[in-house]
Amino acid sequence: MSGERAASAEIDAAQFFAIDIRVGTVVSCEPFPEARHPAYRMVIDFGPLGTRRSSGRLTDHYTAEQLTGSTVVAVMNLPARQIGPVRSEVLVLGVYQEGSERVVLLRPDQPCAPGDRIG
Repeated sequence: MSGERAASAEIDAAQFFAIDIRVGTVVSCEPFPEARHPAYRMVIDFGPLGTRRSSGRLTDHYTAEQLTGSTVVAVMNLPARQIGPVRSEVLVLGVYQEGSERVVLLRPDQPCAPGDRIG
């Protein structure tokens, strides 16, 4: 998933707003050596929605220490995926840098509370 891809088909507003995108705080982050590509396994706090687990290929730009305590944006209502020994319960959102597999996180530029909804 990188580089030049055609734009996706249009969706209507109801389809977009059906996606539950929330702000969370990474409470723990550690290397995920079993992953096919370098990655971290994370536990993310979504406030009143509780904590969820995720994995992410974020090792090019972030250390585990930098991610712990940081704010991320994640899709909450996709089915969980089993990635090796990790059950990834949310999809943390990021941008693939042009021509590479390096991921830059999407984050709010103002303070937000864990669980705040994007929309």
